[in-house]
Amino acid sequence: MPKGKELKLVGADTGFFYCLKDGDQTAQEVLQDCDIVVSILTVFELRRAALKGNKPAWYQAQKFLEKFAAIMDVNKEVAEKAAKISHGTGMPAIDSLILASLLTAGCKHIYTTDSHFETYKKKGIKIINLKI
Repeated sequence: MPKGKELKLVGADTGFFYCLKDGDQTAQEVLQDCDIVVSILTVFELRRAALKGNKPAWYQAQKFLEKFAAIMDVNKEVAEKAAKISHGTGMPAIDSLILASLLTAGCKHIYTTDSHFETYKKKGIKIINLKI
């Protein structure tokens, strides 16, 4: 991060990387202007997609992850927060674990392509759906 630049911590869900690969302008700007946090479960989802045949997306994401992103593990705090999110919103388990990871890291802006994330409503947290 350049000297004097204000820290802007944002969370990126799996879909963010597909948008980045496809040249999405917002994703490109986030990459340039922000410090990005991802869940270890996003790493899982990208790797699984590669094993199913989407290798270019994985290789691009892997290079990015190694160079630019902080990766959050799932721990007890994340699991408990995710359970509450899932119960309160009906969000699927993996999505709620990813979201809880990003929130635990302190992310206030979450970039995704998954409409499930939009069910989470909390003051001060902004869910940005890149598909819209």
